[in-house]
Amino acid sequence: MVSTGAGWDDDQLMRQALAEAERATEHGDVPVGALVALDGTVLAARHNERERLGDPTAHAEILALRDAAAVVGQWRLEGASLVVTLEPCPMCAGAAVAARIGRVVFGADDPKAGACGSLYNLCADPRLNHELDVVPGVLAPEAGAMLVRFFAAHRSDPKFPLG
Repeated sequence: MVSTGAGWDDDQLMRQALAEAERATEHGDVPVGALVALDGTVLAARHNERERLGDPTAHAEILALRDAAAVVGQWRLEGASLVVTLEPCPMCAGAAVAARIGRVVFGADDPKAGACGSLYNLCADPRLNHELDVVPGVLAPEAGAMLVRFFAAHRSDPKFPLG
């Protein structure tokens, strides 16, 4: 387990996810941070590691969900919250549904790939086996600014493929 904080609110959890996101820039990854919290305990906190691991599935959310499942000893994370700095993509939203997460809390919207309300809403699709609550826009200005700074710094780098 990462830490405990009885009574933590979404802003406090998002600040922790933002700190985790900052770590991604140390190895050239897009600064997205995620954590899984349950009953006042942060079970796992991770950041994007696609560049570092050379793994297209190494999104912060997927890594945090894997770690949280290992902590609780099962894949069902019922009642847990997935807190992430950027709206989850279809892969990550699908993983949250599959893990039976209780809710997703996110910072910045992702109009190009967001699957929790912007482009799709996998979290509230009655055709799927599980639906979960979505809390958008928590500390969105801070989360968005981190991404804007990162991409502005990398636009002139020919070794960094944007997109």
